[in-house]
Amino acid sequence: MFRTSDIVLIAVMVSAAAFTYKTKHDAETQLDAARKIEQQIRFEEDSIDLLKADWSLLTQPARLQKLSELYQSQLQLQPVEGRQIVSLDDLPARPVDIPDFSTQRLGGMADSGTDKTVTGAVTQ
Repeated sequence: MFRTSDIVLIAVMVSAAAFTYKTKHDAETQLDAARKIEQQIRFEEDSIDLLKADWSLLTQPARLQKLSELYQSQLQLQPVEGRQIVSLDDLPARPVDIPDFSTQRLGGMADSGTDKTVTGAVTQ
């Protein structure tokens, strides 16, 4: 009735169908994961846009001026005077302290003086 070749072909067809189903299922799983990541990216971009809008509202000069006047007694803020603004050249230079490492032992290969590593280079 059934020959051996028929049974082998049926087994191959069933395994091919199972492999195709598994591959399709894995691809759909990966696609769902990619969609979730894209959704998270969109959410983060929207959050960033919202935070930028909040920042621009909070740093409006008129609002800051009102707040500084309201809390003048507590903050004791004063306007910046022209003499307080200087260029970079007017600032004093910071002294540079460079430690002397020439007298210290470095350890390792530097103490032995030669490198015994064989690299396969052609020597003459």
